[in-house]
Parts: sequence; structure tokens; C-alpha cells
Amino acid sequence: MARQDKGSAGRRRARFSATVAALLAAGLAAGGCGAGGCGAGGEGGSADRAKGEGGRTAPAAPDGGAGTVHPEGTAKPDGADGAAEDRLPSSRPAPDYLSTFALDVDTASYGYARRTLAEGRLPDPATVRPEEFVNSFRPDYPRPEDNGFSVTLDGARAGQDGWSLVRVGLATRAADRSGARPPAALTFVVDVSGSMAEPGRLDLVKESLGLLADELRDDDSIGLVTFSDRAETRLPPTRVGDARGRIREVVDSLATSSSTNVEAGVRTGYDVAVEGHREGATNRVVLLSDALANTGATGAGTILERIDAERKRYGITLFGVGVGSDYGDAFMEQLADRGDGQTTYVSDSAQARKVFVDQLPAHVELRARDAKAQVSFDRRTVERFRLIGYENREVADEDFRNDRVDGGEVGAGHTVTALYAVRTRSGATGPVATATVRWLDPATRAPHERSGSVGTAALAGDVWGGGHDSLQLTAITAYFADALRGGDLPGAPGLPALAERAESIAGRSGSAVVRELAEAVRQADRLRGPTEEPTREGELRSGDPYS
Repeated sequence: MARQDKGSAGRRRARFSATVAALLAAGLAAGGCGAGGCGAGGEGGSADRAKGEGGRTAPAAPDGGAGTVHPEGTAKPDGADGAAEDRLPSSRPAPDYLSTFALDVDTASYGYARRTLAEGRLPDPATVRPEEFVNSFRPDYPRPEDNGFSVTLDGARAGQDGWSLVRVGLATRAADRSGARPPAALTFVVDVSGSMAEPGRLDLVKESLGLLADELRDDDSIGLVTFSDRAETRLPPTRVGDARGRIREVVDSLATSSSTNVEAGVRTGYDVAVEGHREGATNRVVLLSDALANTGATGAGTILERIDAERKRYGITLFGVGVGSDYGDAFMEQLADRGDGQTTYVSDSAQARKVFVDQLPAHVELRARDAKAQVSFDRRTVERFRLIGYENREVADEDFRNDRVDGGEVGAGHTVTALYAVRTRSGATGPVATATVRWLDPATRAPHERSGSVGTAALAGDVWGGGHDSLQLTAITAYFADALRGGDLPGAPGLPALAERAESIAGRSGSAVVRELAEAVRQADRLRGPTEEPTREGELRSGDPYS
């Protein structure tokens, strides 16, 4: 019998009867061409799903056939009408063939890993999140014409007994910088504690804010709070307009002192954000820090309560920007996750320009709130599957359409990629997976859904074969992250081969960021050494078993 390696998420579902397993509808398949060519298996484009009784979407069987729909909105699985293999004791998890997670556009884990490797250290496995490695590179998925998502699925064989990689790609429409967008109300919370005096910390923050001040529009507004052992409001919410000179003066005057009271900074920052809250604007707190709290509430719990309350009441999201060779990665990630925001990491001027000039001004416009994805695998073709990463973003399957359960916030022009290791049944053909994304409209909070599918025909090629550069790049980043965590994903070619393949893609595309990836993989390979038992910040941990 198939099983899904889901850890805690599987245990949470142990209370479900084994005779009922939620299966998503097979929506219209979303075909699409990435940098490596077309890959999705199925015809047609993604489409909003029809609403069922009471405003809920009534799912169908995974092959798009006539599944029996129950009042609670779940489909009776194949074999649940009496097949012996599906009669499991109610105390055991049901093989639900579902994978549900909140969307995540964070990239801090990859940025911090690159910084750590460049300094001659392997990153602590606890700081390595594969989805953030994968999402640091943006495939050219088709973009929707509206403010929703496109859904693209593709895949290829992974070179081991029956294993393939299946990629779920989501994308939003890019922002039109010359067109209209809601104004942005940004409150910057800047760490000026003693640890920020190290080169590449406060100096980089000041450079970043100076760049951003030139990019924002006249009708945007900025507030600025600094914190060390206490917090201070340096600039109340101010329309950018004619205040660019004043904003630069405040930024240029920032200097370091004393200890790090992140709690005071975040609390004051949210007070200022509430004071400057603007209806119809994108209200956001931007925390710039090494996140090394040592004064006040140094645990995230107390701070998270405040973030959660203001998020729910005012819709204020948190964008965390990490700096420094010593960086409180887990602390920053917890804050951003609770604040319905995202994290990134900058270590040099080029990265600062990318974040504050190329990305933040364009992405202040939200496309989706509380966005979640649910992938339904077809038990007739799929034997086993596992989502690579997203452990911190798992959502209980039954909460996919519970809009009180948090998802992720996604801005204009973003892509989100989820990669699965999937073992198909020998000789089976037909549908493999249906992916559905659900989100709330940022303005009206009306729910929307869109789906796409992939079949076995799309998995016929080898992932390392020609014409698959886009999928190969996703595979390289996922395998790289898994190797740094000590995992054992099916089909992993080893770090030297990953570096060579990344270098080949960089040569064909001329991409500097892909060449940086190749160098990071080579650095990791050198540090691991021939025994692959390196000295590092943390201990290697085993990957989940696959057999």
C-alpha cells in the first residue's frame, strides 16, 4: 500500500477514518512552457473551479470522473467501498494522497547558505529550507491575465526505480511600474544594536534604504523606527512626495549602540504602522536586522502575539530582511510567518539593490492573501510521494478551504514552486496529480481557486536530458539543499555533478545567478570533503527513508 512521508502532518490525520480520504477535483490541466520547454501533461489552461453548495468547491474524483461527493465536500476514494487493502484500523493514518501547504516566497535560507559557504563553513542543517533554495530562482511560468494565479505542472524521471520529480509552478501577473497600483505604507524597523556595527550590516541597511527612497512613488509613505536596548521613532509616517531629502537625512544619521531588543523594535514598529495605516494601501512593516535578540523578550512567542493581532485587525504584513554573518534565521522566519509576510537575506550591495530596487517597489502590491496549495495524487498511478521542503508551512488537509487558517501572502510578479519526489506504479498510465491553489482577494477577501493537472506521459523524459533547463535548475537547487541537510532524495546525482549541471545551464543562459549557484555547490563539495563528514555549525541529520 502506498504511504506518504509526511511526519507530523500524517499523525495529525490519524483521527480520520481510513474509509474516507479527501481527494481534490481534477481541474482543467494547465499546460505550460518553461525555460526548458513544455512539460505539463493534459490539455487546456487553468481555470477557476465551480463552486459547490454553500459556496464550497465540490471536488471530483482525481481522474475527473464521477466520484461520489459527500456532504462535507470530500470524495470517496477508489476502493473505499469494500476493497480489503483500504480497510485500515481507524487508529492508523489513512493514505489520503493529499499534500497541503501554505505558499511561501521566502528566499533567506538560500542567501544565508551562500554567505556561510563563502566564509568557509557549511550551514547548520536547521537553517536549510529546500523551498527557499528552489524559490530563489524564478522559472518563466505562464502568467495569468487577471490578478489570480497560473498553475503549471511538469516533471521527468529522476533516474531511480520508478521515481520521478513532479513540479508544481504557480505565478502571478507582474506589476506594471508605470501603471496604477495601491499606495504603499511602509514602516521600517531598523536594528542599530552593537552587533550591527560589523561591515555588511548597518552600512548595508542604510545603503538599501537610500536606494529605496528613490524608487518609491510620491503617494507612498514611510515611517522609520530604530531599536537597540530600546526603540525610538525616528520618522513618523510621512508621505514620500517632497520628503525624500528628509528621509535620506534620517537614514544617513543612523548609528549603532548597545544591545538588541527586537521585541521593543517590533512592538514600536507596529504601533507606528497602525498610526500610519491607510485604507486601500499596502501596509507593511519591514524589519532589517541580524535577528540576534539578547534584551527584552528574546523568544519569538511574545512578539508573535502582537504581530498576529495587528495582522488580523489591520492587514499589516511583515517583510524580514536579514543581514550579518551571524544571523538569527529561525527567529526571523517565525516572525515573518506569523506576520503573513516573507524573509530574504542580503550580504552585499548587489543583493541589496536586487531586493530594494528591483523587487520591493514592484511587489508592494499584493495579489493574494492566505494562499494555500493542495496537491491530490492519483492512487492508481502513484505508489508514494513526498513534498521536498515546506515542513514549516504544512497545513492540515481539512483546513485547505478553512479561510480562518493562515496561508501565505503573494505579491505581483512572484512565482512559487513546489517539487515532489513521486514513485509511480510499474506500468501504470494516466493522471498523476492535480494541484489546486486557493487564495483570498486582497481587497474583498473573496475566495478563488484554480487548478492544473499532470499525467504519466509528462514524466517520460529524463530530468537530465536535453531541453529541460528550467526543470533541471529546480532539481539542482532541491538536491543541493537536501544534501546540505544530510538527506537522501531519490536520484540525487551528488554535489560534483550538480555543480557541473548548474555551470552548463549558466553557460547556455548567461545567467550570473545560476553561476553563483554552481560556485556555492562547489564550495559545499570542497567543505564536505571525501568522507562527507564535515565539521559544521550543526550536525547532519538523516533524510526521511524512502523504502
